[in-house]
Amino acid sequence: MITVFVHRNGVTESLPSLDPALLAPDSGAKVWVDLAGATESELRVLTDVFHFHALAVEDAVATRHHPKIEAYDGYLYLILHGIDYQKSRDQESFITHDTDFFLGRNYLVTIHDGQTRSINGIQDVCERNSHVLGEGPGALMHRIIDRMVDNYRPEIEQLEQWLDELERDVFGVPRKETVKEILSVKQDVTALRRISTPQRDAIGRLARREFPMIGEELTFRFRDVYDNLVRISDEGLIFQDRITSLLDAHYSNVSNRLNEIMRVLTVFTVIVSPLTLVAGIYGMNMKLPMVGSESDPRPFWWLVGGMLVTVAIMLGFFRKKHWL
Repeated sequence: MITVFVHRNGVTESLPSLDPALLAPDSGAKVWVDLAGATESELRVLTDVFHFHALAVEDAVATRHHPKIEAYDGYLYLILHGIDYQKSRDQESFITHDTDFFLGRNYLVTIHDGQTRSINGIQDVCERNSHVLGEGPGALMHRIIDRMVDNYRPEIEQLEQWLDELERDVFGVPRKETVKEILSVKQDVTALRRISTPQRDAIGRLARREFPMIGEELTFRFRDVYDNLVRISDEGLIFQDRITSLLDAHYSNVSNRLNEIMRVLTVFTVIVSPLTLVAGIYGMNMKLPMVGSESDPRPFWWLVGGMLVTVAIMLGFFRKKHWL
């Protein structure tokens, strides 16, 4: 679907289609063209109307690409990612949404899959407030990018909350699913770092005034976005360290519990061994003392009492040595 917003004569309006004459430098119009889940025929506007470079168009129609920024003759091409992170005990979802930007002197073209919350929100604002597009395509692109980065915060907080829950599980009773959940979160954090680091570098270029169409005022705005991305990248590194510590703690906890179990089983085996020996000796078909008879069962109970005394002595010895 193609959505066209045009700002001229102080008014922003939505048009059903794009008039190529609006893109002329002397038209006095500022244009925003948004392609949400566009079809192949709708994507032809990139080559037939805007005449973008073939390599840039190829990257724009690709389903997944790393964040980057490239300068072409008369326009900038920028790829950024929005995130949508949801996680529960039974299901996880860490989704990234590619958003492509073509920024010209008097136009902005955005391309996405239609699930970008940031652009949908800015469209609603743009319909109500004419000054949003009236500030210029560069300022509009900043608004979209700033909202994309702001949307990272609640998702990262959800990730942090999930890590806190995993920490409580790790130091509690081990579960079979714990390792799987930790490794799943590790995969999500790796994806976050894989996106945030190149995205931070791309925004950093906008904040350093490398491109003539990014004025001084926009530079200051992009610096704020850059600072937010730096914090997100640092938090991703901290999350990765926490996950590594969680794995180590989980394996240590499992190992300690296994050692406790083995110690109890070993003590039980040591205690039972002499009793088994005595029972085995007197269980042989031989005439031995203290076997007892039907008329005099006292030797049998003396033998049982001796076994119980042996168990008590061994338990007392183990406790004195702090083996129990």
